[in-house]
Amino acid sequence: MKAKAATLVVVVAFASILFAAEGPVPKGVPHLDHVWVIMMENHGLNQIVNNPNAPFANQLVKSANFSANYFAIGHPSSTNYLEVVGGSNFGVRSDNNPDWHNSSCTTNLASGTPNLDGPISSGPVCPIAGAGTDAATPAIDTTNECPNPPQSCPPGLISIDGGSISAADNTVGKTIADQLAAEGRNWKSYQESLPPTGADSIGFSDGFFTDNPNINPVPAGESQGLIKLYAAKHNPFVYFRSVQEGQEAAISLKHIVGFEGTHGLFEDLNSGRAPQFSFIAPNQCNDQHGRGNAGPACDFDPNDNGGQAGLNPALIYVGDLALRNLVKAIHASPAWRDGRNAIVVLWDENDYSFVPNVNQVVLVVDTNYGVHGVQSAKRYTHFSLLKSLEAGFGLPCLNHACDESVKVMSDLFAAGDDDR
Repeated sequence: MKAKAATLVVVVAFASILFAAEGPVPKGVPHLDHVWVIMMENHGLNQIVNNPNAPFANQLVKSANFSANYFAIGHPSSTNYLEVVGGSNFGVRSDNNPDWHNSSCTTNLASGTPNLDGPISSGPVCPIAGAGTDAATPAIDTTNECPNPPQSCPPGLISIDGGSISAADNTVGKTIADQLAAEGRNWKSYQESLPPTGADSIGFSDGFFTDNPNINPVPAGESQGLIKLYAAKHNPFVYFRSVQEGQEAAISLKHIVGFEGTHGLFEDLNSGRAPQFSFIAPNQCNDQHGRGNAGPACDFDPNDNGGQAGLNPALIYVGDLALRNLVKAIHASPAWRDGRNAIVVLWDENDYSFVPNVNQVVLVVDTNYGVHGVQSAKRYTHFSLLKSLEAGFGLPCLNHACDESVKVMSDLFAAGDDDR
């Protein structure tokens, strides 16, 4: 009996380790049939709100439901994308590309050692899988997003709003896509300027040519170099082993497609065949990130000091127009009228905006039901967004989305009296 009891204790302990990262289904959001998440880039709240070069974003802020107290979590970009879809950085605090199809590397979750941009790059990211410990998010980051570290890093970048997040044990290497796939539900990652060969083994692409010497390489005589429009760092699902190696219809690289072409974003919208969860990433000229070799309208901001004065007005304007076209295409889709649906528009982080600028960004929820014009002062983060989507889809909370301090965005997804 003692032996059986001891075995039971071990089994229970192991189960708690295995499943600790997934908790109960969150409450507070009505059932959602379709959600489109559109991720914009590298600008803080004060750089977008009341910016005359972003008229559509500001129209959404007023007409839809706006979170006026929403924070990104850490730097750089990739970290925030992972947190939106998986509730953790999974030990990745860099923009490094995936270490494609490497089955022998040690994951950052298993090693407990973060993958960093600097001061010395950690190299490609081992495909995320299994369980383990993610990376702590420091209150002030002097490791990443710092030009020529360490001399110019101080005073550093504020990761959230002056707080910090400890490394979390029992983090599980999965995303909302894995959760949906486990229930036989549909998802897609729509990536503008994805090459015709697809996402596999690609870090960057201009929509045809890629950074992979074996897949549509840039012609030898090209002097300009590759314009990095598509970036794997803005496509969080490719970092996961389940997606890289998935052969099943429910979870694989087949769910990552471009904007144009067969089964692309606009074809799916026009036909009404939208998946239940759509993650949409415009290219790096259209998401307001910018590139240094794509012309004046796509140039990086001359001086990112947290305000509007140092921004490239064309970059903001072009991105705002791209956002307008995406939202209007969703509104025009038969899928928008099919059930209870939401569009979420948000920015990933405030990028190179050093102390004292907090990492506060714009988030807007536009629904085809319920209340509109909400201006919420409640404190939310990327973890709150994931928790809210899981509530709407009836999925268990995942990783930091299970934290008690993370609140569901009930006021932004609220149903009206006629929609309950």
